[in-house]
Amino acid sequence: MEKFIKWCVSILPKPLQKIYYKYEEKWLYIIFGCLTTLVSIVIKLLLFWSVPGEPKWESTAGVVFSWICAVLFAFYTNKKYVFKNETKTSKEFWKVFSSFIGARLATLGLEEAIFLICCDWLGMSKTLITFLSQVAIFISNYILSKLFVFKNKEKETAENKND
Repeated sequence: MEKFIKWCVSILPKPLQKIYYKYEEKWLYIIFGCLTTLVSIVIKLLLFWSVPGEPKWESTAGVVFSWICAVLFAFYTNKKYVFKNETKTSKEFWKVFSSFIGARLATLGLEEAIFLICCDWLGMSKTLITFLSQVAIFISNYILSKLFVFKNKEKETAENKND
C-alpha cells in the first residue's frame, strides 16, 4: 500500500507533491477516512441485501456490524499508514486498541446526541444532519486519534525527560 501511495504521489506535478508531503498525515487520514466510510456502507448494504425479508433486527444489526468492521478497518489503517504507530508489546498494542475503540465510542455518542438534538428535538432534516454530523465526527475522530490514541512517542519521551 505504501508503494502504491508513493507512486500515486510521484505522478503528481512537483508543486502538488510538495503540498502532499507537507500535509501527508492529514491527506492520508482523509483518504483512509473515505475508504472507512465506503467499508461501512458496502458492508451495511451487503447485509441488507443478503438477509431475506425485512426482519426487525436487520437495521440495528446492519448498523452495528458495519460500524464494527469500519472501526477495525480504521484502526488498522490509522495505526499503520496515517500515524505510523508501532507497538512493541501486546500490552502496548491493547492499550492503543482500547483507546481507539473508546475514542470511536465517544464520537458515536456524539453522533447520537447530534441526531437526538437536531432531528428528534428540533425537527431538522435527517439527511442534512447525516452529512453535517459526519464532518463533526470526522474532525473529532482525527483530534482524538492524534492527541490521545496515536500519540507521538518521541515527543512524549522528550517531554518526560524535561520534567
